[in-house]
Amino acid sequence: MPIHRRGLLAGIGGGTAVGLAGCTALGGDDVDSGPEIAGETLTLSTTTSTYHTGLLDELNVAFEDRYGVTVDTVPQGTGAAIQTGRSGDSDVVMVHARSQEDEFMADGYGINRREIMFNDFIIIGDPDDPAEISGGDDAVEAFVRIADSESMFVSRGDDSGTHTRELEIWEEAGFEDGNFGEWYREAGGGMGEVVIQTGQRGGYTLADRGTYLSMSNESDLEIHVEGPVEDGPEILANPYGIFAINPEIHDTVDYGLAMAYIGFITSLEGQAIIEGYTVEGEQLFFPEALTEDPNFEQYVPEGWDGSDSNE
Repeated sequence: MPIHRRGLLAGIGGGTAVGLAGCTALGGDDVDSGPEIAGETLTLSTTTSTYHTGLLDELNVAFEDRYGVTVDTVPQGTGAAIQTGRSGDSDVVMVHARSQEDEFMADGYGINRREIMFNDFIIIGDPDDPAEISGGDDAVEAFVRIADSESMFVSRGDDSGTHTRELEIWEEAGFEDGNFGEWYREAGGGMGEVVIQTGQRGGYTLADRGTYLSMSNESDLEIHVEGPVEDGPEILANPYGIFAINPEIHDTVDYGLAMAYIGFITSLEGQAIIEGYTVEGEQLFFPEALTEDPNFEQYVPEGWDGSDSNE
């Protein structure tokens, strides 16, 4: 579904009934009616973009206050965050690379995935724009021009969601074998580090809009190709998902606490926090769990009925 800039549906401020593509916070306003989770610690593996933008500080404090729990956040690239969940070292995972998420679900390690929010990717770079891509509306053509001009491109190179999308665009541009020249540099770091390196080197990079906006005072890089939040190409769409680790695979995970967290993130309160979070007046993420046409599709491993988890 195309992504466009929009406000949160009128159920948050209004009172209009709105479907939840997920579950509401367990216990609602009556914490005593929910599971006994007070005093527990939730381990969340997630992307550097959600962590370094400050959004998780807002979400996690509200969740901790509601349930009397602690959230231990492990910020990593998407690939590393998923691997942390695969090894059973986190209870819940929040990432933004659908191809990697689907593989994880198909392997049976994750359950109850929910769409929670989106922003978009943008192509940013030196204000001088040596590849002459500024103002274009074709991300693939922009990458072709960067390669043809041998302008420096700084890649995450870390199997993150941003790196995954970058490689997909390069493949569309005819570089499916990774046959890059010396102009292509792999930073192997988080998004914030890559933005700083790109500014220092005077090149281009693919960034998520939230991280770029949150670092606007630390770099003179400019947006040259917009994503779909500003009516750019859909290939730059950046949806985020959240899912619990399957307790049938790892019986050490706190499944009840993970589902309470997913419920809170997809609730009216959680989505309102996402909607209202800004940096210097700019909204960084757009809530996606509230919809008038909910999709309750469950990502549950084939043959798993959860009967053992209720014993």
